[in-house]
Amino acid sequence: MKKLFFIILILIAGVSNAQKFAYVDTDYVLANLPEYTGAQKQINDISVKWQKEIEEKLSEVDKMYRDYQVEKILMSEEMRIKKEEEIIKKEKEAKELQKKRFGQDGDLFKKQQELIKPIQDKVYNAIVEIAETKGYAMVFDKSGSTTVLYSQKRYDISNDVIKQLGYEPGMNDDNDDEDEEEISTPNDRKNQK
Repeated sequence: MKKLFFIILILIAGVSNAQKFAYVDTDYVLANLPEYTGAQKQINDISVKWQKEIEEKLSEVDKMYRDYQVEKILMSEEMRIKKEEEIIKKEKEAKELQKKRFGQDGDLFKKQQELIKPIQDKVYNAIVEIAETKGYAMVFDKSGSTTVLYSQKRYDISNDVIKQLGYEPGMNDDNDDEDEEEISTPNDRKNQK
């Protein structure tokens, strides 16, 4: 069994040596695209505006409830029921607006799809073009949840992607030092989870 495992390991190592691999840090690439940072700002502004709108509605509901608590002693049963229904209706409207704006397929999600997805598609197409031109068998994304255990800077094509998109790299230089190699330890991987 150990021999079979060892043979498979050698075969995998042999095949992988014949392949060219690269990685890209899409967070870094996107941060260097003015159109992406502009879209992000636009989305943040819209989000703040919508959040304020919802908070105003919830504040109105809260005021209605406080006023009701003060006045309910003087109200008839019929008036109390009517006022309670009015408060519940207002609160429901505020919650529905919140869901409409920030829900799973809400307005904010749609706005992100409208503004961000075309930029992400351009980045993806640039990556594919570079990979095909330079003969990479595989390109990994270093940002997000993909774990890169080891990477040499010479395989980082992030700046190539930025140039392919017509921009100058380094505008938002959160990327690693030029000669630095990354090594992830098992503790780093635990902390990422």
